[in-house]
Amino acid sequence: MSRAVVTVLEDYQKSRIQFVQHVAELAQRPQNVEILHNAGVMALLRPLLLDVVPSVQQGAALALGRLASHSDEMAEAVVSNDILPQLVYSLGEQNRFYKKAAAFVLRAVAKHSPQLAQAVVDSGALPPLVQCLGEFDPGVKEAACFALGHIARHHGELAQAVVDAGAIPLTVMCLQEPELPLKRISASTLSDIAKQSPELAQAVADAGAIAYLAPLVGSDDSKLKRQVCSCLAQIAKHSVDLAELVVQAEIFPRILNCLKDVDTVVRKNAATCIREIAKHTPELAQLVVGAGGVAALVAYTNESTGNDRLPGIMCLGYIAAFSETLALSIIVANGIQPLVHALVTEPEDYLKSASAWSLGQIGRHTPDHAKALADANVLPKLLAAFVNEQSSDDLVVKAKHSLKFIIQKCTHLPALEPLLHQAPPAILKYIIAQYAKVLPNDVAARKQFVASGGLQRIQEITAEPGSKLKEAIDAVNTCYPEEVVRYYSPGYSHELMQKIEEFQPQ
Repeated sequence: MSRAVVTVLEDYQKSRIQFVQHVAELAQRPQNVEILHNAGVMALLRPLLLDVVPSVQQGAALALGRLASHSDEMAEAVVSNDILPQLVYSLGEQNRFYKKAAAFVLRAVAKHSPQLAQAVVDSGALPPLVQCLGEFDPGVKEAACFALGHIARHHGELAQAVVDAGAIPLTVMCLQEPELPLKRISASTLSDIAKQSPELAQAVADAGAIAYLAPLVGSDDSKLKRQVCSCLAQIAKHSVDLAELVVQAEIFPRILNCLKDVDTVVRKNAATCIREIAKHTPELAQLVVGAGGVAALVAYTNESTGNDRLPGIMCLGYIAAFSETLALSIIVANGIQPLVHALVTEPEDYLKSASAWSLGQIGRHTPDHAKALADANVLPKLLAAFVNEQSSDDLVVKAKHSLKFIIQKCTHLPALEPLLHQAPPAILKYIIAQYAKVLPNDVAARKQFVASGGLQRIQEITAEPGSKLKEAIDAVNTCYPEEVVRYYSPGYSHELMQKIEEFQPQ
């Protein structure tokens, strides 16, 4: 009789284990998730989280995590079924296997939206998750760190809640552990915290994270380098002081080697980090240049395509903006060509806008800088972007500003001649104003302007009285005798013919 009772209990236990295992397997396939949900599987799994058998608890948590990871709707179902409080309660009480599974569920819920992440915080999950960062088992630390990162990444308030729970010091300790997966997740979580605000980035820096992140830039593990470069970029972007702290950790020139990494994400994140450092001050930009950064950035921008190109394009623009010397270093390193290539060939307007902006920053300093851009045939390409009806508003604005900057410095008039016949009035006023500056002091240029048809062209332009365009045209006309200006004015040939008709020979 006693054997029969034991058999019944054993069968019940086996059935529960098989049930959670099968549900966990089924939940891996997206096509099964909706069916399981409609069958009421959440309500069946919930009591099993408190089962007396640990393997049943773990299986139930794993199944719930996979369901919650599938979609917002599934994650909201986990919340609405009051499953989070049970997970949080068990997180501090159960064995390491269950803790990993419970942290997985919390992460799966929190990742979808700020509202769901807030629900995880409201359930009281932060203190036990932070406590798990101090566990002996690396897998528990990794799972908890992952969950905290998914909470912090949504916005500053959630990140602040993670910090207030004491997560940063323990995460920095996890960064020092030998296990690569734990290092990666720790760097990722610190990045998710640091990106939200200067104060949170400062908190990460104050915990000594930079000193442990910087050496990992030279790691052999690409996935780790991705997270490290990203974290350093998120710290450096906020202020000059934080950028200087990153530089002082001696990441140069090692981070430049990452621009040549086989992993495209490593290359992009490294370029982003360099951009976030260079953008702050001339001194930091000069440091990047002095470390050999311009040649590396030009090569990176040349070899990249699509969104990966953006940090390289922007970084070159930031460096060029500070001074004519820094802009010249980009010209010398053949940095104009990849920017022009991106402006012409990239399909996305935001990349074209960035390229147009950077070209303007290079050409805005001196006539020599402007001539370098003119020689690279930049002006017609900027003009094409400006007049294209399909260009975005941002691209139109960036192209116009860059055309203005370059034209106002360009004294190489042959480069401006083609634009006289193509540019709309918004750009013509800058072109003709430039002629008005150069022609009074250059006889050869005045003759060339007539011979090329330029003088005739500006007589054909209709300009509002008192406008800048009209003032520029008048200024150019004063460089020539009145009869020459009249000769090239519209209708003058008709006037001559009229005189011939009216003329009576003696």
